[in-house]
Amino acid sequence: MYHIGIDLGGTIIKIGVVQAGSVMALQTLDASSGKGLQNSLSRIDAAITGLLQSQQLDPSDLGGIGLAFPGIVDPRRKKVLSTNKKYDDAIQLDLVEWAQQQWKVPLYLDNDARLSLIGEWQYGAGKGYNDMVMVTIGTGIGTGVVMDGKVLYGAHFQGGSLGGHFTIDYKGRTCNCGNRGCVEAMASSAFLSAVIRDHAAVTPAFKERAFGLDFREIFLLAGGGDSDALLVRNECLDVWAAALTTFIHAYDPSVIVLAGGIMNSSEVILPYLKQKVASLAWTPTHTVDIVLAQKGDHAALLGASFKIQETITAV
Repeated sequence: MYHIGIDLGGTIIKIGVVQAGSVMALQTLDASSGKGLQNSLSRIDAAITGLLQSQQLDPSDLGGIGLAFPGIVDPRRKKVLSTNKKYDDAIQLDLVEWAQQQWKVPLYLDNDARLSLIGEWQYGAGKGYNDMVMVTIGTGIGTGVVMDGKVLYGAHFQGGSLGGHFTIDYKGRTCNCGNRGCVEAMASSAFLSAVIRDHAAVTPAFKERAFGLDFREIFLLAGGGDSDALLVRNECLDVWAAALTTFIHAYDPSVIVLAGGIMNSSEVILPYLKQKVASLAWTPTHTVDIVLAQKGDHAALLGASFKIQETITAV
């Protein structure tokens, strides 16, 4: 059975044909998430049509569509409950009806970080673990949690998925969610220019460049000895280390899986975080492994497909 997985990122939408734990074909679209989801549905439909044709498949070959959404989601009612400056119109959309009308298939809907977690847990770096945390660092910061062999959802479907909005500085900058000092507000791509401008020790000349820099450039400049970039890089690394330490104390995992485009600089990030977290986390009987995700851009698509199949099997 074939499934369509859709990962609604803040800047890129990933759409894939998935079968038996493998992504057979993938297409990406510019997200334009600030314009809403309705604005992108026709482009998503066109992409699905193209993907099916590329695999010589008919819509009747599909067993379902899985949608990974960057917000709080009720997977039982298949409704978006709350957004965070991305696809804000999704709360009003009937996505189940869209999947039925356009493709005659059932829809599975869940939080994007949670589906990425499931993809890595079933097929990637988390395979074989009963307790894990996955952290995706990118435009925002998303998390997902497996405890005692079960994906954490909580009473209101927020369990494990709001790690990016844990407070690490109650006097910190205001986040898009309304809280102050969130991990995401203190060290994510969306707030990088603010991180640079607000850093007390960064030179005025470097602050003037804030809007033109991304994490790739920050890590490159820091590696080349730029003192301003080094200050910013280490500030963000320390924020992420504090977040991982908090996740360890909250969820007691055996492994933390790190994902996201920023992990392209993993040769710096991974050893720094391992050393820092080892010195901060209260783990007297064990060491928590910190590893890189294996499935990359495919993780949420694989997780979506797994949940579709699990739902079908449970019926």
